[in-house]
Amino acid sequence: MFKIRIACVVCLVALLASTAAFASSVVKIRVDDTIQPISAEYIDRAIEHARQTGADAVLIELKTPGGLADSTREIIEKILNAPVPVIVYVAPTGANAASAGFFILESADIAAMAPGTNTGAAHPVTLGGEKMDDIMKTKVENDSAAFMRSFVGPRGRNVQLAESAVRESRSWTDQEALQQHLIDIVAKDQDDLFQQISGRTIKRFDGKQVKLDLVGAKVDEMPMTLRQRILDFLLDPNIAFLVLAVGALALYAEFNHPGAVVPGVVGVIFILLALFALNLLPTRYAAFTLIMAAFVLFVLEAKFGTHGILGLGGIACLTLGGLLLVDGPIPEMRVNIWMALGVSIPLGAITVFLMSIAIRARRNKVVTGEQGMIGAIGEARTDIDPEGKVFVLGELWNAHAASRVGIGDHVVVRKVEGLELEVEKK
Repeated sequence: MFKIRIACVVCLVALLASTAAFASSVVKIRVDDTIQPISAEYIDRAIEHARQTGADAVLIELKTPGGLADSTREIIEKILNAPVPVIVYVAPTGANAASAGFFILESADIAAMAPGTNTGAAHPVTLGGEKMDDIMKTKVENDSAAFMRSFVGPRGRNVQLAESAVRESRSWTDQEALQQHLIDIVAKDQDDLFQQISGRTIKRFDGKQVKLDLVGAKVDEMPMTLRQRILDFLLDPNIAFLVLAVGALALYAEFNHPGAVVPGVVGVIFILLALFALNLLPTRYAAFTLIMAAFVLFVLEAKFGTHGILGLGGIACLTLGGLLLVDGPIPEMRVNIWMALGVSIPLGAITVFLMSIAIRARRNKVVTGEQGMIGAIGEARTDIDPEGKVFVLGELWNAHAASRVGIGDHVVVRKVEGLELEVEKK
C-alpha cells in the first residue's frame, strides 16, 4: 500500500512538471513613448529574449503619438523577421497608435486594440514639419504607401484602407478598424486578448502557420534596462535641451571661477549626456551656433551694459537655438516653445548677473599685497628729507619723498620699492 502511494505521488509530480513544461509563455513589453532608437532597441531586445527563452509570443502594449521613420522601419523589420508571433495591442482605453504607431500595429502577426482607442494618421511628415514641394511630397508618400502595402497585404488586412492612412491621414476607432479589417481583435484587457487569440491559426509573414493557446499563459513582463530608461528620458528633446543648457551654464561658471572644480565636472557630464542623446535624435547642429552666440551676447551685455539690448538678443538666440535644436517630425519630438523660453530667460538673467559680478570684481581696487598699499594714507613719524619713517596700515615703514615732509604730516603712498615706500605729502 505504501509503495502504491509513493508511485501516485511520483506520477502527480511528473504530471505537474510536464504541465509546467508545456505551459505557454509570453514576453510582454510596454511602449508608451515616441518611436525613436531606444524604442527600437527595446522591442528588438524583447524579441531576442523570447527566442532565447522559447516563449510562444511577444506582446507589445503600444501607446504612441508617432516618431522617427528610420526607427519605425527598424522595428517593423524586427517584427516581420521575429522567430515567434508578435502581438501589438493598443492599450489602455484612451490610448492611440498614430503615425509610426499605425505602421507598427499593421506589421504585427496579431493586431489588437482596446475599446476607446484609435489609430491611423500615418501621413509622412518632413523633419521639422516644413512644407514639402509637390515632387518631394509625392515621392515620400509613394515610398511610405509602398512600405505599408509590403506587409499589410501578406498579413491579409485591408491594403487600400491602410494606404489611405498614409495618403489621406485617415484615422479609425477600435470598432471601425475591426469592421474594416485593419486589425484582428478588440479586447477589453489582456486576459480577454489571450482568450480570443487561443485556438486561432496565425499565418506568419514567412508563410508558416502557427496555432496559439495563450489562456493561462505565463507572462514575463520585461522592463527597460537602467541604461535604456536613462536614454529614453534624455531622448525627450525638452530634457536634452535643458541638460545642454545647464551644462553650458556650469562650464561658464567654472571658466569665471577657475578651481571651483564642481561646476566644471557637472558641466562636462551634462554636456556629454546631452550630446549623446542628441546624436540619436534628428539634430540640427547649426542650432549650436545660435546657442553659443547667445552666451557671447550675455557676456557682452554684462561687460558693456547695453541696458538689456544684448541680453535680449542672447535670450532670442538661445530660444531659437532650442526650438531648432531637434528636427522632429511630430511636435512631441521637438523642443516646446515654453520649455525654450523657460530655460532661455532665467539662464540669460543668471548668466548676465554672474558675469557682471565677475567684471565688477575685476575692476575693483586691489586691497591686498603691494598693490593694496598704493594710495594708502599714512603719517610721518620722523622728518622725511629725503628719508624717514612713516606709519601706514598699522605698520612702520622706511620711506623717502621728493620734497620735505615734516613729522606728523599725512602722506600718500605712491610706490612700493622692496621694503621702502615712496610717499608724498597729502
